[in-house]
Amino acid sequence: MGTPSRQRQTVEAVAETWERRPWPADGLLGYYVYTGHDSFTLLPHSRWVDEQADAAYVATRRQERVDEVDTAVPGYRTAVAGPVPVLPQSRSGRPGGAGARLHRDRGCGVRRPRPERQRAWVDAVVEALEGEPNPHPGGICAHFHLGTDGTRVLNYAEWESAQAHLEALAAPGDGIGSGTARWERVQTWPGLKSSTVGRYDHGLGLLPD
Repeated sequence: MGTPSRQRQTVEAVAETWERRPWPADGLLGYYVYTGHDSFTLLPHSRWVDEQADAAYVATRRQERVDEVDTAVPGYRTAVAGPVPVLPQSRSGRPGGAGARLHRDRGCGVRRPRPERQRAWVDAVVEALEGEPNPHPGGICAHFHLGTDGTRVLNYAEWESAQAHLEALAAPGDGIGSGTARWERVQTWPGLKSSTVGRYDHGLGLLPD
């Protein structure tokens, strides 16, 4: 979005655009916007009954809402060419804690479409989480979603605060976990191409009536 003020203005514009119009599709279960801790990015998240319902919305109703937001806050730029579809929640891990304030997403990519590799990697992460000998304070839970293209995994994790997450990253080792064999297996998984991390707060949540 370029600046913190434009970030706030865009969330407000999205809210006004959606609340002014009828709910766009029966298959849309919820629409959410998260504000990046970098103060200028936004992460939209929509939940659909299936990909067909999402595709129908994109083909017929999405652009009018995008245009209205663009009119209110001109010139925002998207980081990807289009939506990144993911399957319903695959697994969850819970190292302990309660009360979510911070949401963090971690996207991982593999070299070739391999759905079985996606699921196996998620299973390995959950095993490492459940077997973590020194869980860091502030971790609440992690939800893993599989990209329908077979190449990506989204780890949607919840933390009590940004500070708790930063302290966990600053602890000795590579990432959140301790230097166990299970975590080393996760970090050196065959075919793992890249991994990125972002921190977000909940900015807007819309549900059908």
